[in-house]
Amino acid sequence: MFAAEWGTGEVFLSMVYFFLIFIWIMLLFQVFIDLFSDRETNGFAKFLWVLFVLVLPYLGVFIYLIVRGGGMAERRMAAAQAQQKAMDSYIRETATGGSPAEQLKQLSDLHDAGKLSDEEFASAKAKIVSNA
Repeated sequence: MFAAEWGTGEVFLSMVYFFLIFIWIMLLFQVFIDLFSDRETNGFAKFLWVLFVLVLPYLGVFIYLIVRGGGMAERRMAAAQAQQKAMDSYIRETATGGSPAEQLKQLSDLHDAGKLSDEEFASAKAKIVSNA
């Protein structure tokens, strides 16, 4: 009965309020994620930022974004690059069968067992060394 009395403008305004609250919560999460993932900021500074954001929520988040907003993007980019580098390294090691040292040991074992000739051993060794 109460919802039936709402007009179109009131429903629209309620949706706007809902989305503004949702965006606010997302901003708050982003600030806390950035704050706690930053390794350069010491614990006391993190405590002060958290206290500031909790005591004066809107002002605290806006000031955080102004003061540390540029660094947020840089820290996120550095984390993404580190993750990409780790994934590339893992894929490279998995695809090639291990590190170059492990490959050379396997190659040496095959050569010592007589399964590879001297020419094949030298060619494969050069290929592993050049890719490392």
